[in-house]
Amino acid sequence: MGWVLATLVAAVAQTARNAAQAGLTREIGTLGATQVRFLFGLPFAVIFLGLAAWGMGEAPPALTAGSLGYAALGALAQIGATALMLVTMQSRSFAVTTAWIKTEPVIVALVATVVIGDPLTPAKLVAILVATAGVLILSTRPETARGMLRDAAPVATGLLAGFLFGLAAIGFRGGILALPEGSFLIRASTILVVSLVLQSGVLLVWLLAFDRGALAGSFRVWRPSILAGFLGAFASQFWFIGFSLTTAANVRTLALVEVILALGVSALVFRQPVSRRQVVGTAVILLGVGLLLNA
Repeated sequence: MGWVLATLVAAVAQTARNAAQAGLTREIGTLGATQVRFLFGLPFAVIFLGLAAWGMGEAPPALTAGSLGYAALGALAQIGATALMLVTMQSRSFAVTTAWIKTEPVIVALVATVVIGDPLTPAKLVAILVATAGVLILSTRPETARGMLRDAAPVATGLLAGFLFGLAAIGFRGGILALPEGSFLIRASTILVVSLVLQSGVLLVWLLAFDRGALAGSFRVWRPSILAGFLGAFASQFWFIGFSLTTAANVRTLALVEVILALGVSALVFRQPVSRRQVVGTAVILLGVGLLLNA
């Protein structure tokens, strides 16, 4: 069950990275904070790949057209998802934003079965649906019609971010599977570096052309930028290890424990209240995760 440990480590690191990025958004804007996890994370990913190659005694595998195509899909989808996530965080709480994004496991399960052939049993589908139901309970509340209209925009951006994160997970797992050789660790580390190179390149070109202030700002606040970059690369390393060991749906469903971690960050760091409904939703998420592990 190595994928379980890898996913849990990734979830903890990603919660910390999201909190760091949310703080950077106030300093350098949404796009500036988005590129930090990629540009500042790339050197750490290269170090991780070097350590994996040295530790496993093997060179990174040769890239194929399929692995590059899947990695590009994951890389571009993740850029869009991260930007939408940070936009949503500006209008809703940290925990609720995370909850909306975590509707992705159902998308991942269905699409990955068709696109990359990940198996999906009835028991796993039930577990995913239960866990996702917990997310919906946690993130919604009785509201007036006016309140629902007021919340329509952040709901839409949060759900779209979840959809794009789902596509990213499928792309990254597809890229790992498309590599012709190598251990799970070396293949995961290779696709991580490829993805971050693509993401850093795209965002650097965009920022140089349209928003040099945001790029300069990320270097001005270099200490939190480096921290967010390291946490992003560290979390991604373990997400990719998880993708190399099991289906994308398994990883992304277990990753729903991140919602519970986000509740803690929301209450303790951002001083945002946690409601009884969110507690019930958390319990349902844990039930779904338990069903998944038993399945």
